[in-house]
Amino acid sequence: MPFSILCACLWAVCAVLAALGPYRFHNRGAWGLISCGVPILGWVTLENGPFAGIAVLVAGVGVLLWPVRHLLRTMRGEQPQPQD
Repeated sequence: MPFSILCACLWAVCAVLAALGPYRFHNRGAWGLISCGVPILGWVTLENGPFAGIAVLVAGVGVLLWPVRHLLRTMRGEQPQPQD
């Protein structure tokens, strides 16, 4: 298994652990995961090709779904809905 895929799997485990933590750390953890995940995504794409890169991108968006939804709402100009 290429080391880049192994790092992407480790990133996914860290993302799940961050999601299991207290809610006050979710936003900070999501931005930290995004800033670490973008270079890993590029590395996976470079080493393994575009299909593996797309698969890792889809997995990352699946894990970080709420920050992506918040970003899309902000880009459309909608007010973010309060979280319960």
